[in-house]
Order: sequence, then structure tokens, then C-alpha cells
Amino acid sequence: MTNNSIIANRLAKNYKKLKKWTQSEKIDAFRVYEKDIPEYPYIIDIYKEYALIYEKGKKLDVEDENIRQKHIGQIYSAITEVLGIDESNIILKKREIQSGTQQYEKEDDEDQRITIQERSALFYINLYDYLDTGLFLDHRPLRQIINKTSKDKRVLNLFSYTGSLSVVAALGGGHVTTVDMSNTYVNWSKDNFRLNHLMFSQHKFLVKNTFEFLKEDQNKYDIIILDPPSFSNSKKMDGTFDIQRDHSGLIDLCMLRLAPGGILYFSNNFRKFKMDETISQKFKVKDITMKSIPKDFRDLKIHCCFEITFEA
Repeated sequence: MTNNSIIANRLAKNYKKLKKWTQSEKIDAFRVYEKDIPEYPYIIDIYKEYALIYEKGKKLDVEDENIRQKHIGQIYSAITEVLGIDESNIILKKREIQSGTQQYEKEDDEDQRITIQERSALFYINLYDYLDTGLFLDHRPLRQIINKTSKDKRVLNLFSYTGSLSVVAALGGGHVTTVDMSNTYVNWSKDNFRLNHLMFSQHKFLVKNTFEFLKEDQNKYDIIILDPPSFSNSKKMDGTFDIQRDHSGLIDLCMLRLAPGGILYFSNNFRKFKMDETISQKFKVKDITMKSIPKDFRDLKIHCCFEITFEA
């Protein structure tokens, strides 16, 4: 069996498992390959008629670079052969260890957005200009939870990114406040609301530092969504933000804004994250990480996720 057939066979096997599910659930964007074969340590995500390949960005010697080029060529061939995706619609990105505000920085300036569907929601994504596409696929289960539980609820989405969780909350009947300190991403959130024919009059969009917002805001919310970056040194913040160091104070601020009987959904993707013991002493903490990992992901440490509520 050739190397090309090895990767092609694995892609075909994975896609066969996922095809019926993605079609019945109306899911356009999903993960079809995740470092399944050690010799091919890549991630392949499908976005309708596009394929996005992630590889770890690291310097290689000449021999390793030759092997890399050979493997990339085999993966391109396998994607076109098995999935029927045109080579011009295959995008290769190098994912390095994130630091600072990397996920918020432009890598290109193609300004090409496509629309993808996830169950009842539609989202704009950008496959070229940023490291991330505008939609975190690993939060698909959380989006479904939020959508099903938001009816007539006051929902606060902090570090909202492009507002996908805000969209599903609004589609579920919630009244949503969307907060992010990036103008670009708040505008993207608004575009996603327009795409889903959601009326702005029922919702709020704020370009604001989350810490400042929580200290100034006096409203109460039934659902709070908190998915901060692992680290940030944005110029719009005083000092730096470190999820392990700062999560306790951030959660305390959120709980001041949580209504009785409400739920704080707290998640992050820091692989060594450990919840501060004082949080469990003050509040009821339920680890829902396994429930929140989608079926198309092999990496069970892609994120951690918790439900935090007041003690009964």
C-alpha cells in the first residue's frame, strides 16, 4: 500500500462515519482528520466545498522538509480524490503556539467570506485572512446547549469573538448582550445577526474590555458565556491576561452579574488549566468537558468547559 493510499483510506473511512451525521444535522463545517496517522500530524477541517489543513509551524532541516513536502502533496491528492474538493479550494495554514493576541491578527487580506450552516444557524467564515476562521468548531455542542436553553433568557456573551454563541442564543429566543474589545469582531457578530435575520432591537453589541464591562455593568443575566483567550497582551488592556492566573477574579466578577438560578458557562483551551479551589468552595462547579467535545474531534483536551451556578 502506498503512502498516498494510506492517507486516502483514512480520509475515506473518517468521512464515511461522518457523512450521514453531517447531512442529517445540516452541518457544513466539521473535522475529518486529526493526526490519526503519526506520520501525518495534520488537522483537516471541511467547510462546504473547501478543505483547511493545519500543520504545526516549526523549522525543519532539509531532509524533514522534503518529507513534509511529500506528505503535503499526498494529503492534497487524497482530499481531491476522496472528498472531491478542488485543489484550488484547499488552504494550508501553520498553527504555532499562540501568544499575545495572535488569533486576532490578520495573516492575509483576501477578504473572502463564505456562508456555512450549522443546524438552524448561518455563519460567515473567512478561510484566508486569519489563523482561525471565525467559527470554533469544537464549541458546536455548547452552541446547541445555548440554543436549546435561551428562550426568554437574558444572555451575556463575553470575549464573544464573531458572536456565534450570541447568534444561537438569539435564535433560541434569548435577549443577548455581546461584548468584545475588537471592533472587527463585534461588526462580524452584527453581520452574523443580519445573516440570520435577527433584529438588533432585541440585542446589544458592545466594543468593551470584559473586565471593565463587568465592573461597570449593573444588569443581571440568566446565562453568561465566558470563553476567554489563554493569554492576551492587547494594547486595549492594562497589563496582561493569563487564564490560569486570572480566571478566579474573572469568574467572581461574572457571578456578581449572574441572576439567581442562572448558569455561567466557562471554557478555555489552556491544556494545563486547573480550576482554582476557591471557586468550588464558593459556587457549584460541574465539569461538562466530555459533554462539550464534538464527535468529530479526537483531541479530548481541545478545551475544558464548566457549568458554574450558585449553591441551592
